[in-house]
Amino acid sequence: MVKNERSECCAASRESVHAPENEQKADHLEANTAGPLADGAQELSKEKMVYIPGGSFLMGTDDKEGFPADGEGPIRKVTVNPFYMDPYAVTNKEFKAFTDETGYITEAEKFGNSFVFYQFLSKKTAAKVTQQVQQTPWWMVVEGASWKNPEGPDSKIDHRMDHPVIHVSWNDAQAYCTWAGKRLPTEAEWEFAARGGLEQKKYPWGDELTPGGIHLCNIWQGKFPSLNKKEDGYAGTAPVHSFPPNGYGLYNVAGNVWEWCSDWFSTNIHQRGGRNNPKGPKAGTAKVMRGGSYLCHRSYCNRYRVAARTANTPDSSTGNIGFRCVADA
Repeated sequence: MVKNERSECCAASRESVHAPENEQKADHLEANTAGPLADGAQELSKEKMVYIPGGSFLMGTDDKEGFPADGEGPIRKVTVNPFYMDPYAVTNKEFKAFTDETGYITEAEKFGNSFVFYQFLSKKTAAKVTQQVQQTPWWMVVEGASWKNPEGPDSKIDHRMDHPVIHVSWNDAQAYCTWAGKRLPTEAEWEFAARGGLEQKKYPWGDELTPGGIHLCNIWQGKFPSLNKKEDGYAGTAPVHSFPPNGYGLYNVAGNVWEWCSDWFSTNIHQRGGRNNPKGPKAGTAKVMRGGSYLCHRSYCNRYRVAARTANTPDSSTGNIGFRCVADA
């Protein structure tokens, strides 16, 4: 059986660390969907969104580089209706506008911690870490880490306002979408859009990872998790407009940050809603994430391929998970 690496290499989950204090805090999490959120919902503007024409495509892959245990295959013909999609992941600037207007508090802030990659911690913060994910010691449970303090209390986002917001749970992403008058994409919509009009290519731009030696996405180069050569120019997140867009004008659908989808996760193809605008299983324990992140490397987490998929619990947040929004056409 293939080792389950979804919560290990890709992004740590709240289920990875069983801390009594976290469980206690989780019992007191309050929904943020009422009050200021309801009053402050934005009037939807599609002016800056990208029109995705919809249609039929071959979803999934049977590629030998893939992870059959993740349910990447079999390849099947799927149809999606036209929709609009944000050209890039929601930025720190955009998420700040949301929290400033609504007073929304993310789940990481309520839990009091989030998961941070060990190389990003200051000596002061690292000295205070008392928990890490056992199977993946590069994930540290950092007190005070959140979307506005990505590496802990002594870090800020002032110089990263055009970077994707991170440390947001699926529930946080849903709250933002409600405020913005948008929604999260279905997994089928996400893959259709990420392919950019290409049929069964490995990446949004084709089958070669670095055509002509040029890096087209923000992933790990070197030996994971000890040495990142940063040949693509980035160790952590990159600005959302980095690298050329795909055929539909979408930026960073491979690498940078994982992106939440609306679907519950299942590896059973018969539970994913058929082939016409599928919306995934009716229930589950984890939500689909797509696209890979700056921590993905072929040697361990080769999930920046356009058909790759993974999942995490809806309340989980890490330093490599973000999201982008869609809207009905």
